[in-house]
Amino acid sequence: MNAPIPAPQVSGPQIFFTIPILGGIHITETIVNGWLVVAIISLVCFFLGRNLSTRNPSRRQIAVEKLVSMLSNLLQETMGKNNMFFLPYIGALFAYSMLSSLLGLTGLRAPTGDLNTTIGFALIAFFLIQFFNIKNKGFFGWLKGFSEPVFFLTPLNIISEIANPISMAFRHFGNIASGIVITSLIYYALASVSRLLIGWIPVIGSIPILQVGIPAFLSIYFDVFTSFLQAYIISMLTMVYVGGANEAQSE
Repeated sequence: MNAPIPAPQVSGPQIFFTIPILGGIHITETIVNGWLVVAIISLVCFFLGRNLSTRNPSRRQIAVEKLVSMLSNLLQETMGKNNMFFLPYIGALFAYSMLSSLLGLTGLRAPTGDLNTTIGFALIAFFLIQFFNIKNKGFFGWLKGFSEPVFFLTPLNIISEIANPISMAFRHFGNIASGIVITSLIYYALASVSRLLIGWIPVIGSIPILQVGIPAFLSIYFDVFTSFLQAYIISMLTMVYVGGANEAQSE
């Protein structure tokens, strides 16, 4: 009689080791895989940035210039010409978010499936927003903005300001983490159905045949489409919020 299939265990990122300083710094899958994504992006940038030419550009260079041009146009339309210096950051944010989520295709845990990563994205946007608000309005003008249009809305304005980065972080994390959970449940369900249908056949019955092929189609949505979509959303929200804070100098 076949042994029952163990239920899937979905937990947080594994802790590889702990550095015994500052009360213990845990080095987790998120940190290791995050640096792996940074290394991949660095290698890709190094490869794409080699042997550039103004006279006879290669197909690779033309393709890269097209992508940069598309991002530049999007950023200009969303944030204004005065914020074009954000182009490298927005490009890096999009690439890191998308590749981090796509890492799940390799069997590794996606760094964006950890709330710490998406909170990092949101906090950067939050502090940039406050910096530009203070820079453009002055410190007291920034404080006064919380009491507009009427004073009694001050608590709601403060809550709204804090809620923006929180919603950004949880939206991104929730979509990627839910994909991890759903994929695990699908694998478990397919293994159970496969055991039910062909488990009585010697040798072959121990092979979860239904797990072959079907998850590949599902991963097109959970791993590919969702990865691109969430990277686009976090980049757009960052551009909208930060651009809105620095719109005083827009042309």
